[in-house]
Amino acid sequence: MGDESPLLERLRSGEPAAFEELVRSHGGEMRGVALRILMDQADADDAVQDAFLSAFRTLDSFRGRSELGTWLHRIVINVSLMKLRAKGRSKENDLGELLPVFAESGAFAHLQSGWQEAADEPAIRRELLQQVHALIDQLPENYRVPLLLRDIERLSNQEIAEELSLSVNTVRIRTHRARQALRSLLEPHIAGML
Repeated sequence: MGDESPLLERLRSGEPAAFEELVRSHGGEMRGVALRILMDQADADDAVQDAFLSAFRTLDSFRGRSELGTWLHRIVINVSLMKLRAKGRSKENDLGELLPVFAESGAFAHLQSGWQEAADEPAIRRELLQQVHALIDQLPENYRVPLLLRDIERLSNQEIAEELSLSVNTVRIRTHRARQALRSLLEPHIAGML
């Protein structure tokens, strides 16, 4: 974003146009993050509004060690996770049949197909990306959220562990299992494209 200090000064002085500029420049991205986590438009909109209110209230604590967008990103993640906990939607679900099965030898019981690059057509890539996002939404929340935070939002395992009150090892395991399950869900879609 470049030098944000002028915008930050305007925000701290309470200039309404600065707040509007901040919302315009970061609102869409923040809504996307909240929507990926909450999977509900109204909840995502509430989370973004709460995140901006929180950011405005704590603006004096922002020290500029990161960009404003990064700071806002973390706030919307925190607010979204709090909303999930408040709704009590976080049930421990198992991935069951979506995980690979192993033979006694330790090898896959059923060979997974090797994925080759589908055609280089942008339309196929877009369709595949849409499928990936839709299939991630099918994962149980206790696997979906760590996967989103790690692979989409790019938080470290340590940061995810702190956000979700889990051990780092649990985050690694859930992310790995979510990736395996996602691969199982993707198999039929990839096969249909090749």
